[in-house]
Amino acid sequence: MAPIWLVRAGKHGEFEDRFIKNKIINLTWEDLDTNLDDIDEWDDLKDFLAKCKPDDPSRSISNQAGQIWAFGKTMEPGNWVVLPVKSRSTLHFGKITGPYKFDDKAEAPFRHSRSVDWVKQDVPRTHFFQDLLNSFGAFMTICNIKKNNAEERIERMAAKGWKPEIEITPTGSNISEEIPSDENIDLVQYTKDEIRTVINSRFKNHDLTRLVNSILVAKGYTTYVSPPGPDRGVDILAATGTLGFGSPKICVQVKSGDSPVDAPTLSQLIGTMQNFKAENGLFVSWGGFKSSVNKEKADKFFKVRFWDQDNLIDEVLKNYDKLDQEIKSELPLKQIWVLASSSE
Repeated sequence: MAPIWLVRAGKHGEFEDRFIKNKIINLTWEDLDTNLDDIDEWDDLKDFLAKCKPDDPSRSISNQAGQIWAFGKTMEPGNWVVLPVKSRSTLHFGKITGPYKFDDKAEAPFRHSRSVDWVKQDVPRTHFFQDLLNSFGAFMTICNIKKNNAEERIERMAAKGWKPEIEITPTGSNISEEIPSDENIDLVQYTKDEIRTVINSRFKNHDLTRLVNSILVAKGYTTYVSPPGPDRGVDILAATGTLGFGSPKICVQVKSGDSPVDAPTLSQLIGTMQNFKAENGLFVSWGGFKSSVNKEKADKFFKVRFWDQDNLIDEVLKNYDKLDQEIKSELPLKQIWVLASSSE
């Protein structure tokens, strides 16, 4: 089985498009301008980092050294790469195709690279059991994913066309469901993934429209919800003011499928807004949005808002106390407070 490496495209996912377009992964350390081929020993790398960052504690130096060493020395062609996508609730999977390369003429932080064949892009996070999502939610920029038979399970998903694990996992497979205790796990992401799983299982089709409607009502809108079936291009009409006669007047389109929606679907919403004389639109897509839609977000900023899975979950959390009781019973949540570490 080929090893699997989690690689992040910048702290905020800012390099995702670059990685995909150029079929590479980069070691995005801004101040690392030394060819790793010139460093032969682990201790030499730690000494080098300690000199570059004298104020960093030894534990941080060791952590950084481990990630840098993995990129320059341990990864090999044929290894899997998983890239969490910040802008959508999906994951990209690829295989390393070339050796480590250093280009001293490249712009920082792109001097260190490996070529990658992106085998499958935008696999929904909901296709994975929670234990693998916990590993994909590690804080580190680079780490080897070993737990819970990850290598075999990813190979199996690839062979089966990236179908959801629940459809292809043999009965009796060792799938862990315990709450993670590893301090490197992002507990915020862990919680979101659990909520995502519940919404995905309990709010299919028109039920997702019910959830969105409950959020809008909690935010103070008066709404009309189209019944299940043909909806004339609109799932919810919403407005503020007495009895909903105020502004803004909003057309809401809700797509509950796993596939990202495209630009023609956005154009249909714009046309529906004109038909209903609505000033604004809200486009909710559980499967996210294709790049053709993302390119139009700036142009449509003053007319349309876009909610993907993460946006929807954020709205649920912000308005949960005011959601109707039926929704709360289907999506039971309890708020807790924990002390954040200094690194968060």
